Amino acid sequence: MILADNETRVDLLNNEAIASTIVATLRDHPEQPLTIGVHGDWGAGKSSVLEMIEDQFGSNAGVLCLKFNGWRFQGFEDAKIALIEGIVTGLIEKRPALTKATAAVKDALKRIDWLKVAKHAGGLALTAFTGIPTPDQLHTIVGGLESLLADPTKLATKENITAAIDGLKSVIKPDAEAKHVPEEIAEFRKAFDQLLKDAGVKQLVVLVDDLDRCLPDTAIETLEAIRLFVFTSGTAFVVAADEAMIEYAVRKHFPDLPDTTGPRDYARNYLEKLIQVPFRIPALGETETRIYVTLLLVGAEIGVTDVGYDKLIAVARERLRRPWESGALDFPTIKEALGDKAPSAQNALLLSDQIGPILASGAKGNPRQIKRFLNSLLLRQRTAEARGFGADVHLPVLAKLMLAERFIPRLFDQIAYAAAADTNGYCADLTTLERETADPQVQAAALSKPAAKDGNAAKPAKEDEATSADPPESALLAEWLASPQIRAWARVQPSLADVDLRPYLFVTKDRKDYFGASSALGHLTGVVEKLLGAKLAVQGLDPELRGLKPVEAAQVFEAVRARVMGSDSFQTIPPGIDGVTVLVKTHPVLQTNLLDLLDALPADRCGAWPVSGWNGVITEPANLTRLNGIIERWEESGSKPLKAAAAASRKVKPRGG
Repeated sequence: MILADNETRVDLLNNEAIASTIVATLRDHPEQPLTIGVHGDWGAGKSSVLEMIEDQFGSNAGVLCLKFNGWRFQGFEDAKIALIEGIVTGLIEKRPALTKATAAVKDALKRIDWLKVAKHAGGLALTAFTGIPTPDQLHTIVGGLESLLADPTKLATKENITAAIDGLKSVIKPDAEAKHVPEEIAEFRKAFDQLLKDAGVKQLVVLVDDLDRCLPDTAIETLEAIRLFVFTSGTAFVVAADEAMIEYAVRKHFPDLPDTTGPRDYARNYLEKLIQVPFRIPALGETETRIYVTLLLVGAEIGVTDVGYDKLIAVARERLRRPWESGALDFPTIKEALGDKAPSAQNALLLSDQIGPILASGAKGNPRQIKRFLNSLLLRQRTAEARGFGADVHLPVLAKLMLAERFIPRLFDQIAYAAAADTNGYCADLTTLERETADPQVQAAALSKPAAKDGNAAKPAKEDEATSADPPESALLAEWLASPQIRAWARVQPSLADVDLRPYLFVTKDRKDYFGASSALGHLTGVVEKLLGAKLAVQGLDPELRGLKPVEAAQVFEAVRARVMGSDSFQTIPPGIDGVTVLVKTHPVLQTNLLDLLDALPADRCGAWPVSGWNGVITEPANLTRLNGIIERWEESGSKPLKAAAAASRKVKPRGG
């Protein structure tokens, strides 16, 4: 089940209202030239709005809709020429009454050929205002090319240059007929007006799509070509683009604007002068997102051609008219529309209720982002099924985790590393987070005690008793609780407390492997790197180390131990020894781990350093006894410096003391 991310005439967002408004605006004064902008972020539904506009104009014989996609023509030839030729050839193709023999068609095609030859002749810059070169410019180019023909050694492709000269000569008028640029513009517009009249077109509507995907130069060239038609009667343009991207293209195209003008102000003024009527597609709110997600999932489940699905869309549109008063789709509504197929939509409804609120916020109401999220969710579930652990992956749980992965990636990494390191796949801090951020009624239910065997309800613990029973708040949990975004995410159902998250982490391995030795450290990697630093630097880490939970401290110690034992030389203190000294002082439970490290050192390769430095670090009596035993062994077997230091040692001394 994959949700297609293409423009569509099936309106799930109530954007048909925007399309209808634009069509009505164009129909009010069909004789007037007009440029309308359909603005919105990538994935907001601009292309679908253009599809709806074209569909609504389909039955009007006097209106001709032509579509132009600047992105598809990028890199083939000059965008000005591509747009102009696309409009003229579109007229010829869609109006059979026109033939290439008519005077208006011949004149228009001749001028397009003129532009093409000028473009490919080399070195000729089309004017930014019109894209039409003057005859004087063409005479200059011809003269230059003819002089080159006198010396063939200078030419790489003589045939191409010859063809260019012939083409230029064919379109250059005699000197007596030469006109200035404004006159040429007037002639082109006159020919184009006649072309529309001969075709029986009362209004030409050109739909320009994906302009914000083009490179800056291509976008500007297309806009400049549109300006050529701005004053042509009966011609309208509907330009779908993210205005921020177009403003960026203008700033890139005109990098040397004076400071008094300001690149941003100029870019905004440029766009506003070209786009006479702007429409911006609004982002989806929470109710709209939930309805949209429900429609997408139900359509994928039962098929978009189902009659019941059409009924459901009709109901959804009514609710989308006044979303501030209406609620999301509920099961009775779905059952009434789908009938016997309603049970198939229950999971879709449940999922949209669960993820709709935070998906609306995280995706900023962008339909494409919503579709991408749902597609990734469904594909991962299928992957789990294909690998044989589909029963361990439940969509609501996976969806909640993926919301964090997509919109709060740091939180997701922190949860993932903790769960990957836990023997049961749990994240204790997450359990506390969900409890602390739960709805007050949910909290009250969780804290209430079950009824005793004698039928009397057990009394809740006193507040001071409950507080004393709770473990101290970790630095990680404090960070989470301070974030409104994380608190909002934690309130999303279902709860992840006591959920083995390892299957879910495994199915997200397409992003990162959380089960590798290095990956398991996660956010603790920075602590490990600090502990490998110089002695003076690590001595200031005590406050940060105190914030580690015991399991995290053990992970950090193991990571530093691995780096110490991987050292090439033990003649001097390896990086990390000073770090574990501070770590063990802060977490005395790691004294045994430190003794294991000392016991495993290659005594025959060590200098004198291991003997001293443990005063105040190894404090437990049993551990002191073991340390003395290790030092005695070094007296018998070890390098000469180590043997001498061990023999001279009668008690544990601080290193450097």
